Amino acid sequence: MINTINHTNMISMKNMKCETEDLVDEMIAPRKEKTKHLFGSVKVGERGQIVIPKEAREIFGIRQGDILLVLGDVERGIALVKADALQEFARKILDSASKPDE
Repeated sequence: MINTINHTNMISMKNMKCETEDLVDEMIAPRKEKTKHLFGSVKVGERGQIVIPKEAREIFGIRQGDILLVLGDVERGIALVKADALQEFARKILDSASKPDE
């Protein structure tokens, strides 16, 4: 089951300020650089499709035609990862598996 938050509350949290820091950053991940983001909400269409918000696509370099892996954890939810981010890791695993023991 995916955690859901009321759309209005998400927008309100996104826009709230806590002194000089964004409230979301202050509560979720206080860091020097902004590494956590709340992009809003998306609606699932009748064919199960969603639109990734423009700001998220820009920050993570997602372009038309990119392949994304959909990962899931029943307790934590769903994550999208660019396939090319894991390609090098997979290549190293395959290379090490195909080499004879030395």
